[in-house]
Amino acid sequence: MSIATKEIEAGRIWDFPGGIHPPEHKHRSNQTPIAQLSLAETFVIPIKQHTGAPGDIIVAVGDHVVGGQPLTDAGLNNGLPVHAPTSGTITAIGPGRIAHPSGLPDTVITLTADGRDEQVTMPPITDFHERGRSELLDRIKQAGIAGLGGAGFPTAQKFALQRPLDYLIINGVECEPYITADDRLMREHAQTIIDGIEILLHLAGCQKAMLAIEANKPEAIAQFESLLPHHPAISLRVVPVKYPSGGEKQLIQLVTGRQVPSRGLPLDVGLVVQNVGTAYAVARAVLAGEPLIQRVVTVTGDHVERPGNYWVRIGTPVAELLHQCGFNPGPQQRVIMGGPMMGFTLPDLTVPVVKITNCILVPSYAELPPPAAEMNCIRCGACADVCPAQLLPQQLQWLAKAKDYDGLEKQNLFDCIECGACAFVCPSEIPLVHYYRKAKAEVRQLAREKMKSEVARERFEARQIRLEREKQERLERHRRAAEARKKAQAEAVAKGADDPQDAIQAAIARAKARKAAQAAAAAAKQSDDESNV
Repeated sequence: MSIATKEIEAGRIWDFPGGIHPPEHKHRSNQTPIAQLSLAETFVIPIKQHTGAPGDIIVAVGDHVVGGQPLTDAGLNNGLPVHAPTSGTITAIGPGRIAHPSGLPDTVITLTADGRDEQVTMPPITDFHERGRSELLDRIKQAGIAGLGGAGFPTAQKFALQRPLDYLIINGVECEPYITADDRLMREHAQTIIDGIEILLHLAGCQKAMLAIEANKPEAIAQFESLLPHHPAISLRVVPVKYPSGGEKQLIQLVTGRQVPSRGLPLDVGLVVQNVGTAYAVARAVLAGEPLIQRVVTVTGDHVERPGNYWVRIGTPVAELLHQCGFNPGPQQRVIMGGPMMGFTLPDLTVPVVKITNCILVPSYAELPPPAAEMNCIRCGACADVCPAQLLPQQLQWLAKAKDYDGLEKQNLFDCIECGACAFVCPSEIPLVHYYRKAKAEVRQLAREKMKSEVARERFEARQIRLEREKQERLERHRRAAEARKKAQAEAVAKGADDPQDAIQAAIARAKARKAAQAAAAAAKQSDDESNV
């Protein structure tokens, strides 16, 4: 065992560069148990709620469905199905607003609930230790489970890669201000989360898991301290309070000291990371056969009367969620999906709750003032000091403004986790993350266009090769036919024919005679027809 491994086993906590300590504002929503939100009358279910291709729609307008019934098929491109959150009738399929900063529409399925809330589940798998990986991965995929920490990467796809792993890391840090959904889930459903970790350990093929919780969650820590002695494969790691310690790469560095390479994955250093909410969903899917149709959402802010955490069905419009929580909007009220650091302001309240929605924040103007007017950069360097990825935010902003995409690649733009720490400390109120998100989208668009151009070029070249091949084949057929005619003429001469040209002239004469006979017969028939008339 190496020194580094011994330190990991001993529970050492490392540090990562940068980071900030914004006000937490968690006390408002973490004091009461998770409540069940009442069913909405209408649900809007986007067919794509994960990283990757959407599934194929398998229902039609007018169909009656029950809760838990798949509305899309996973398809062939690592898609994930979405499920009906309750029983009712499909009333529309088409474009609709989705939970995205762009506010652009995407394909959604509208479901009108019938109020009966009929449900269907899959057969439970209680003996998961005796089942093969492929069966369990298929169950997790069919349950529609994606990472609930925010990235939305398909869980089954993450575990499908066959690589040796040293540790499974379970992320219960939840470091962003205001959000307490994971905190309450860990307090109230610790055993189910542990069951999910055991299933994920079986899938990962490794022997040990580390559950990381931030030090500001003493109740959740106490729950696991009482249960984990019965689960020796899982150890607890309490990490210091610092934002963004819940970032995947930052958490890995905290609990293992390992650094994920630029543009790399945790798998590259023998690790895989999952959120506690994902572990809970995996346990429910495998042990109870429940697909992912609801999740815990934090609702908080000065303009909500009943802040707290709620079990919310996927597809519930944000307007309905806020109505049930006592929403009192102020002038120019902002509604933020996510936290104040990484969330985004919703274009309107018809947007539905999706699988990665962990918080709806409705702050007052005094509580969370809107961004001030952007001023010129004073080159103070504060942004670089707090960057957890050790990037140069100021340089990235200049390159993004100049649309210098090669320069952005060299400065490792895609290592930015968009945590917002740089913008938080910027004295010039520059929305740095906005520039990075826009630049990333433009780089991805250019890459897609380049790929399309490359595919078109390959198709053109393949067509040219095919046409040239067909041309050569035609020429070859003509050559063989000419050789066959010459050979036939030679054989005719060898058999004693006076002259090959005589044979050709005889054939022409026979053809002319046949045509003349056919013309005479046609004329005679026409004459007979006229006589009959």
